Amino acid sequence: MEDKGHIGTLGDWKRTLGCGELRPSQIGESVTLMGWVNARRDLGNLIFIDLRDRTGLVQVVFDPQVSSGCHQRARPLRAEWVVAVRGEVAPRLEGQENPDLPTGALEIRASELKVLNRAETPPFQVDGAVDASEALRLKYRYLELRRPQVFELLRKRHLIASKVREYLNRRGFIDVETPFLTKSTPEGARDYLVPSRVNKGKFYALPQSPQLFKQLLMIAGFDRYYQIVRCFRDEDLRADRQPEFTQVDLEMAFVRERDVMEIFEGLMVELFREVLNIEIPTPIPILTYKEGMERFGTDRPDLRFGMEIVDITDLAARSGFRVFKHAIERGSKVKGIVVKDKASQFSRKGLDELEGLVKEQGVRGLAWIKVLEDGWQSPVKKFFSPELTRQITEKFQATPGDLVLVVADQEAVALRALGALRVHLAQHLDLVPQGAWQFVWITEFPMFEYNEEDQRLEPVHHPFTSPFEEDIALLDQAPLKARARAYDLVLNGTEIGGGSIRIHNLALQQKIFEILGISEKEAHSKFGFFLEALRYGAPPHGGMALGFDRLVALMTGVRSIREVIAFPKTTSATCPLTDAPSRVDEAQLRELGISISTGEG
Repeated sequence: MEDKGHIGTLGDWKRTLGCGELRPSQIGESVTLMGWVNARRDLGNLIFIDLRDRTGLVQVVFDPQVSSGCHQRARPLRAEWVVAVRGEVAPRLEGQENPDLPTGALEIRASELKVLNRAETPPFQVDGAVDASEALRLKYRYLELRRPQVFELLRKRHLIASKVREYLNRRGFIDVETPFLTKSTPEGARDYLVPSRVNKGKFYALPQSPQLFKQLLMIAGFDRYYQIVRCFRDEDLRADRQPEFTQVDLEMAFVRERDVMEIFEGLMVELFREVLNIEIPTPIPILTYKEGMERFGTDRPDLRFGMEIVDITDLAARSGFRVFKHAIERGSKVKGIVVKDKASQFSRKGLDELEGLVKEQGVRGLAWIKVLEDGWQSPVKKFFSPELTRQITEKFQATPGDLVLVVADQEAVALRALGALRVHLAQHLDLVPQGAWQFVWITEFPMFEYNEEDQRLEPVHHPFTSPFEEDIALLDQAPLKARARAYDLVLNGTEIGGGSIRIHNLALQQKIFEILGISEKEAHSKFGFFLEALRYGAPPHGGMALGFDRLVALMTGVRSIREVIAFPKTTSATCPLTDAPSRVDEAQLRELGISISTGEG
C-alpha cells in the first residue's frame, strides 16, 4: 500500500488529454489522465472512481487482475484527492453505460496511479446539489469553482470577452490600457481612494470609469479606442452591483449617435449568434426617454410583453369619482394598464396586495375594473356613466375577462408605480415568453434632473455629455427642458450599457459646469487637465460603455452578477475568502502618514 505520508510529483508523467475529452475512437489506447477524485465506489474486488478536470469526468476502474499494486494504492482514495492515472481506454460493460456523459460509454482500466495531493473533507460537497449558504460558498469559492456548472459560467464569460475583442479588433479599434491610479473626479458615486506614500497627505482614486482618459485618446487622434476594463465605485450594493466591476468601454471620433449605436448593434448580433446561436433582428428599435416613460413607466422598459400604460385623464375628469376629479384639479394624471384575460385570477385579497405594491411607489391608491360580458365589476362603477364606461373600455382596448388597473397621481409618480406594477404582474402571471430576447435603445434623455435634497441640478448621465444643438439655447432659459445626446441599450428590462456624444467645445463644457454649480476654481482643480486638452483641437467624439458582468449574467441565465465573477464581493462589499477589507498595522499607516479615527467620544 502507498505510504500515506508521501505526496507524489509529476516526475516524467505527462498528461495526454482531459478527462472529458475521451471518445470511443480511442478504445485500446494507453492514456495518462490527471485530475480530482469526484466520487469513489469500493466494490471490494473492484474500485471505481470518477476522475474530474475542467473538461469533464471519466470512470476509472482499479482491477487487481490488471495491476494488484495499483489496486492497493487506490484503496485510500477519497473525494477531491488529486491523482494521476495511466491505463487503457476500454468500453464499459453492456448495460453499465452512462448516456448523460460524453465519456459514458468508456472507462480507464488503470495500470498505474500517483497520488499528487490529498484533500481534507470539504466544508460542502463539490459534486451534486448545492448544500451550503452563499457566505460559506464564497469563503471557499475555489471549491465552488470546481463545480462544472460554475466553471462553465466563467468559461462562457471568457468566450464572450474573446468575441468582443475579435469583433472590435476587426473594426479598427485599438485596445489601450488607461491608469488605475488617477485623480478623484466626481462621477456620481464615491471614489475608492489610495494613499500615496511618496506624496504624503495626497491620494489617488481608483477610476469609476475611464471617461476622461478615453476622451483624451480621441483628442490624441486614436480615432477608435476600446478596453475591457475594471472600474471601481464605492456605492450601496445590491445583487447586480459590485464595488469592482468590468465594462466594455469604447470611444470613437467624428461620429454621430447612430454610428456608435450601430457598432454595438453589430456586437450584440455577433455575440448572440456565436455564443447562443440566436439571431438578433436589427436595427434594434428606438424609443425616446419620453416615449419609454409614457408607455412603460421606466427608461429601461421590458418589451417582451404588453400592458402599455394608457392615459385616461380626459375621460376620468368627466366622471363623478371625486378621487380622480380632485387629483386632476391638483395637476395629477389618471393612467392605467390592462391585464389581458386575467380578471378571474384576482380575488379581493390579491387586488389589495397590488394596491399595497403601488402605494410603496408613492401613489395613494389603486382602482380596479374587471371587464365582464355585461359590463364592469368595480367599486368605482357607479361613478361612471354607461357612455364613459364604454369609452374607457375602448381606450384600454379591453375585452371581457380583462383586468384594468388605474392610479391617479402626479405624472412621474403614477408612471413609476405603473411601471413597477407592470413588471410585477408579468413575473407573477408568467407573462414573459420563455427564451425571448428584446433589445431597445432609449434616446433623448434630459440633460439635467433636479436634486431636491441638495437643491441643485445634476447631470442625468455625466457632465461631459453634449446637449442637442437645437437645445443649447435652453441651457440659460430652461435647462431642465434640454435634451442630452445620450443613449442607453436595454435588454429584457435591464440596462446593459449607455453612452453619449461628448462635449468637444471648451466654452460649452465650461457652461455645463456653471449650470451644475461647479465654480471655475473647482473645475480647474478637478478637471483642469481635461479642460486644457480641449484647447488643442478636440474632434467631435462619442462612445459607450457596456456592463460586461450584467451582459454575461443575462446571456447565461443566472440571477446575480456574482455568479459570473470568479471572486465576487458580498452585498456589504466584503470578501469572505480573503477577509477583505481588513485592518493594516500601525507601521504601514505611519509610513503613509495616516491616522485612524474611531469616531468615538
